[in-house]
Amino acid sequence: MKFVKHIFFDLDHTLWDFERNSTEAILELFHKNGLDQFVQSFDTFIADYQQINFAYWDKYNKGEIDKRTVRYGRFHELFQKHKIENPISFAEDFADQYVEIAPYKTHLFPDTHEVLSYLQNKYKLHLITNGFKEVLDKKIKYTNLEPYFDLILSAEDVGVNKPHPLVFETALTRTNAIASESLMIGDSYEADILGAKNVGMHTLHFNPKQEPKKTESAEIHRLSELFGIL
Repeated sequence: MKFVKHIFFDLDHTLWDFERNSTEAILELFHKNGLDQFVQSFDTFIADYQQINFAYWDKYNKGEIDKRTVRYGRFHELFQKHKIENPISFAEDFADQYVEIAPYKTHLFPDTHEVLSYLQNKYKLHLITNGFKEVLDKKIKYTNLEPYFDLILSAEDVGVNKPHPLVFETALTRTNAIASESLMIGDSYEADILGAKNVGMHTLHFNPKQEPKKTESAEIHRLSELFGIL
């Protein structure tokens, strides 16, 4: 890809291992809050959370619900499903605790630092995320990712979420990048791949679970594959 001068990365589920970090945080809070009194299996609890959380983020990315609904609604629904007492008030307290500790978790996908260090010597690197702005700085700081990126853009600063074209157009403008010379790498087909394609950027779908292919976009299953591509 000799035509590429700028590479834009997604953060959650692409560099920052959201599932591993969130599972670790929720497990801590599960025991701290005595949820084992109500829930027989943590594995079932976390599996339900991941499914519910995905649905809420999908709606948030499409602009169908607001940030507060994501933050609290996913836990309201989870607690109700498991018939936990006082599901609304308990869930809101749990949600606040979660946002306090999850951003400090530091698990990245394998080879993240090695790949970014390699790419930094060849391209301008940037980050675009739909994640909540108040936790973004913590995630970046405690995983030592900040030095790699010229631009770290939260969609909240734009006022809309990926895949809205304005997010990508704003990123291109702020970096003086041309879409045809730019590559977007992310895990979400809808938010990252379609969103970037719609403004003329090249795309590379990060698909670590090797889920059925949704697009003609090239894809990788491990970040280390970038050594042979870029």
